[in-house]
Amino acid sequence: MFDLVIKNGKIVTSDRIFEASICVKEGKIAAIVDPQSPVEAEKVIDAKGNYVFPGAIDSHAHLNDPGYLWREDYAHGTAAAGVGGITTLVDMPLQNEPALTDAKICDKKLESVSPNAYVDYCFWGGLVDYNLGNLQELDEKGCVAFKSFIGPVSPDYVSLTIGQAKEAIEILKEYGARAGFHCEDYSIIKWEEARAQRKDKNDWQDFLDSRPLIAELVATQNIIDLAKELDAKVHICHVSHPKVAKIIRDAQLEGVDVTAETCGHYLTFTDKDVIKNGSLFKCAPPLREAAAVEEMWEYVNNGTLACVGSDHSPCELSEKSEEKHGVFGAWGGISGIQNVMQVVFSEGVVNRGYSPTLLARSLSEGPAKTFGIYGKKGAIEVGFDADLVILDPEKEWEITSESLYYVNKISAFVGLKGKGLPVCTLVRGDVVAQDGQLTGKRGFGEFVKKIK
Repeated sequence: MFDLVIKNGKIVTSDRIFEASICVKEGKIAAIVDPQSPVEAEKVIDAKGNYVFPGAIDSHAHLNDPGYLWREDYAHGTAAAGVGGITTLVDMPLQNEPALTDAKICDKKLESVSPNAYVDYCFWGGLVDYNLGNLQELDEKGCVAFKSFIGPVSPDYVSLTIGQAKEAIEILKEYGARAGFHCEDYSIIKWEEARAQRKDKNDWQDFLDSRPLIAELVATQNIIDLAKELDAKVHICHVSHPKVAKIIRDAQLEGVDVTAETCGHYLTFTDKDVIKNGSLFKCAPPLREAAAVEEMWEYVNNGTLACVGSDHSPCELSEKSEEKHGVFGAWGGISGIQNVMQVVFSEGVVNRGYSPTLLARSLSEGPAKTFGIYGKKGAIEVGFDADLVILDPEKEWEITSESLYYVNKISAFVGLKGKGLPVCTLVRGDVVAQDGQLTGKRGFGEFVKKIK
């Protein structure tokens, strides 16, 4: 007798779609059987011919907990994740108070957030100039990767020079850990910002010009060169342009262990949205031209960009105020953890004709392998956690502020329309969201460590 069977669904894996029943026992996938096979279970979920995906893994989320809770917290952020089909998220170490830079802080963070999580979660460890001696203890605590900035960063964190990055990568290599980088060249951006601010008044084109593509290319190439020289693991966060993806692809083909991600907004919006709408669409790296958006999809499809995350970066509406803070001072970041799966399906599968298998690769398998949790998460396979998402490919939607579970119900995605929506999310065999409504238990989410 199984605890649960999900029947009448079209199972989507990284390379095929097939009909089968998924049998769950004690939170794990216990069997995948022919749809006509008789199965006894305490509970049955009828997928009604919809797609069944492995649970999505958000590789890049800022939940701001503990610390900046007026922006986001674990209760709201993980609730939004579950409603959107995210069953595991990888939480960033900054916009926390304090930043997650040593083992004691990690323990305190776990104590703070564990009673409030609706879905499972991992931690990025901090990587700054003052914690190189703490990296091993964070790895032992289970951090799945370590986050650094080569470009400018908010005051609560610290950027690294290329020399410091080299030493950090050397340290992390000793225990097989992966260093992740926000790749925009610090000196280029700071100089371009200063040039722009010589003007009497700045507009949104000034902001876009202050973060040119060359800044992302230079920083990415530098990190790849370090990884190649040191034979080490690196990850390039939130790639915004196909020219950046190309140099990553070339390095991968040379055998460099470099993984990379992009985000839902880089696959949907353009620089024109920033010009038209202002700070709600401000992010770093910035949104790029329409032709770049189209080409980026192919780098997701071919696996160069193994992860599509949200870079969920929430704030209060007042922090986005151009009137109060100006173009350069307004908060940069887009909230998207609740919507990334539906947006990737609608934009990629419905609008551009990619196979639904693209989602299984870029939202599940790719992140799980990148962050060392594959085998537990990331696929519909016997022995894996029963993290599953039923998605109705025909369900039309419009994202509204009222539908968002965030602390601050603002997002660049509000107003976007599409087709294909998660209608049921299961974490370890338990339903945590159904038909756009949260149904799970607060505190059910578990901390997931890198598999050694």
